[in-house]
Amino acid sequence: MPDRPGPPALHTHAIDELRFIRQTMERAGAFTAVPGWGGVLMGVSAIATAAVAGVPRNDARWLAIWMGDAALAAVIALVTMARKARASGSPLVAPPARRFALAYLPPMAAGAVLTAVFAQQGLVEKLPGCWLLLYGAALTTGGAFSVRVVPIMGVLFMAFGIAAFACPAAWGHLFMAAGFGGLHIGFGLLIARKYGG
Repeated sequence: MPDRPGPPALHTHAIDELRFIRQTMERAGAFTAVPGWGGVLMGVSAIATAAVAGVPRNDARWLAIWMGDAALAAVIALVTMARKARASGSPLVAPPARRFALAYLPPMAAGAVLTAVFAQQGLVEKLPGCWLLLYGAALTTGGAFSVRVVPIMGVLFMAFGIAAFACPAAWGHLFMAAGFGGLHIGFGLLIARKYGG
């Protein structure tokens, strides 16, 4: 009579169970590397940019100043996010980070396309509403996979965007300072205090 294989060793079974638990937790986990202090820095930068750029105008200089600030904000966000992820031991390629990025990036891509369309059509002075609205949409959708305050911040950005469209275009820089400046600073401090950095 041939030998039957015995039951799997206990340690093999335990390793398989731990692997399953870890994968399940990764799929269910929230993206927690949202950088609080990075948000504060982005907010300070936006307030300075609003002061330098001034009232929205249909010219290349105004647009270039804000594009420069957007690039700076992206660098700040990526660097501080990577530092926070490294400190917490959760890599930026983990499933929660990928889900956040997949939900966050489409509204940002729409914002890039609409920026080019608005600029081509001579509607640069209407960009504050567009940027605030779509950035808010990105935070709201991405925030569904993050800590609770992120989608709340997104909804407030969207409200600022709607208000910027409803108000005179000459107020656009004030909405930019209040949104990209004030909201980033306020929520950045909250995230840094409640969620570590």
